[in-house]
Amino acid sequence: MTRSVPPELLARLRAARRITALTGSGVSAESGIPTFRDALTGLWSRFRPEELATPEAFARNPRLVWDWYAARRAAVRAAAPNAGHRALARLQILVPHFTLITQNVDGLHQRAGSRDVIELHGSIARVRCAREGTIVERWSQGDDVPRCASCGAFLRPDVVWFGEMLPQAATEAAVAAARACDLFLSVGTSNLVQPAASLPWLAAAHGATVVVVNPSMEGQPEGPGIFRLTGPAGEILPRLVQALEPGAPAVPRSPG
Repeated sequence: MTRSVPPELLARLRAARRITALTGSGVSAESGIPTFRDALTGLWSRFRPEELATPEAFARNPRLVWDWYAARRAAVRAAAPNAGHRALARLQILVPHFTLITQNVDGLHQRAGSRDVIELHGSIARVRCAREGTIVERWSQGDDVPRCASCGAFLRPDVVWFGEMLPQAATEAAVAAARACDLFLSVGTSNLVQPAASLPWLAAAHGATVVVVNPSMEGQPEGPGIFRLTGPAGEILPRLVQALEPGAPAVPRSPG
């Protein structure tokens, strides 16, 4: 499908009272943040993400993992939300019931104005105790990996690593939102990583219209009630949101 928006989809979008959106790394890639599986560069080019983002890697070399995430945090701070992020934040204002679920850990949705974001993979901006799991707001920036003031264990990023379970509360909230929505947006994600990959199918099974927005449609869901819009989120999402703005032109009627 081209980047044009079918009138039928616009009509369904305007009729929807509950919209749920799932975003992946493709949305943040438009802000200059490499996707997690892109080849690492600079000092990190000799590593694969799978060698750094695991509990085993942190246990083996906590300083290496901490420094990598410090570099990633600096890259995120230097980035800015793009038109796709801003369109989703606007959608939350225009729709009676809107839920945003993200696999991203960069916090760009919140910086664009989105509220109550369900973070399936955590947030790179937060740090927690590796032993107790408690969030730590401040820590000493020394030469070594900072430690928890309460128990002395190392601090780690509050993100989900390979081999770890997703946060139960976030997962349950995402599933509930997929089941309850009228329209489900899958944006900038390959829909290959479970359990997030099952959310569009879950929404479709409960009668929702599913809209896939991604530069590539390889492996993306197909079927009745599923609209596939090929292209970057920063171009397509503003067009969808524009149709909901007060005073937007009426949706053209289909022939016949």
